[in-house]
Amino acid sequence: MKARIRIALFTNGFLALVLLVVGAICFVPYGVATSGKLTDRVYYSGNTDSRYVSLMFNVYWGTEYIPQILDTLDEYEVKATFFIGGSWADDNAQTLREIVDHGHELGNHGYFHKDQSKLSEAENVSEIDVCGKLVKQLTEVSPVLFAPPSGAYGEAAVDAAESLGYKVILWSKDTIDWRDHDQTLIYRRATQNVKGGDLILAHPTKETAAALPSILRYYRDNNWMQVTVGENISGVEKV
Repeated sequence: MKARIRIALFTNGFLALVLLVVGAICFVPYGVATSGKLTDRVYYSGNTDSRYVSLMFNVYWGTEYIPQILDTLDEYEVKATFFIGGSWADDNAQTLREIVDHGHELGNHGYFHKDQSKLSEAENVSEIDVCGKLVKQLTEVSPVLFAPPSGAYGEAAVDAAESLGYKVILWSKDTIDWRDHDQTLIYRRATQNVKGGDLILAHPTKETAAALPSILRYYRDNNWMQVTVGENISGVEKV
């Protein structure tokens, strides 16, 4: 009788262990490893051991505010990175050349501002390559950094960018200036809890242009160096 009880207890314990293992496997989210590897191929920040910060302007509109932004960057003797939308460049070649003439870095922002997480690899290649070739044609500069529109990307987008020789750039701080047209809010988002290697997303809006002097003054006064994205990520290795 006691032997039967021991066997029953052992059997029940073994079944409970099997159920626990099976349950754990079933509830582990799939794609975690793949997602992690994909994230490891994208730059969300630069050199975290530095005093570098980088303002990056995504440009599909706001042409009228770019001269003011360029003047302010000149006044503070710093360089920034402008990620250029191809359809914008097609209509604003002179402004694009002015950005280059002021010594700033150009990046690729796709041609039509599509959701590149939903495109095939071939479609991603087309969006990125057409924009890059147009920028090269207009400025003699070949971009090597790609910022996916709206920060939307998947494996196909990253594979396409890398196949064309681009590094994929996201951001660590977002001013959300396209939505919140508030100069004070933009300043706070660009300066609050700044960390070495921060990539700070902005756009050429009226309020961003107005906030820019205060932002750059804050960086200067607190010993942060405003540099291009390319300089910021230099030496940061990705798999």
